[in-house]
Amino acid sequence: MFGSLFRNMPTITKNLLIINVLVWIAQIILPKIGIDLTELLGLHFWMASDFNPAQIVTYMFLHSDSDFTHLFFNMFSLLMFGPLLERTLGEKRFLFYYITCGIGAALVQELVWQFTWKDIFAPMFANQAGWSMAEAHQALDMAIAQGQNIPALNALLTVGASGGIFGILLAFGMLFPNLPLYIMFIPVPIKAKYMVWGYGAIEFFFGISGTMSSVAHFAHLGGMLFGLLLLLYWKKKGNISGGIY
Repeated sequence: MFGSLFRNMPTITKNLLIINVLVWIAQIILPKIGIDLTELLGLHFWMASDFNPAQIVTYMFLHSDSDFTHLFFNMFSLLMFGPLLERTLGEKRFLFYYITCGIGAALVQELVWQFTWKDIFAPMFANQAGWSMAEAHQALDMAIAQGQNIPALNALLTVGASGGIFGILLAFGMLFPNLPLYIMFIPVPIKAKYMVWGYGAIEFFFGISGTMSSVAHFAHLGGMLFGLLLLLYWKKKGNISGGIY
């Protein structure tokens, strides 16, 4: 059954699944020979010494190497929603959409870090040096102005396909708004449009409240935002029809 499903899966969705699984396996195996893919290809804060512009793309093909559920739920969502969306948009446009949403998520995450990194690290420096918070902020500003390397910035790191996946969820809800979906623990079907906006509201609440702070909630919203903008652009150009706009 699974073999038949895999053979009939559209090309881009199938290849994305394969690449993500293979990269995840490599993340586990390669550190044994001194190659840490998470550090090399994961998305770092742009001011960190380990940042590389290519990470804006490469990070979306990595996942937590210590938590299989991170990979599983992203790939499960891709498997559930990707095939229909790919057949609707076409291979090239579907891949472009997916990558755009992933890049958009990375840019939003970088923006979030830009506004929060001093609040993240100032308490640590203030505690170590016996400074006030204002003095810690001033010291960090001075270090950046003088071009000093702050190793702690390398701790700001994110990986995962969630930006692209949330973009796919957004597109699914907009192109097939009234399609009934069954969600775990909810015994009645929910229209796709309500599921998407519900996901968005939950992510926004988690982001502003600091709930599950280890998850890049605003990156998820960034994937949805860039997906929305791209879909609206295609709608205006007449490249897609139907859905809720």
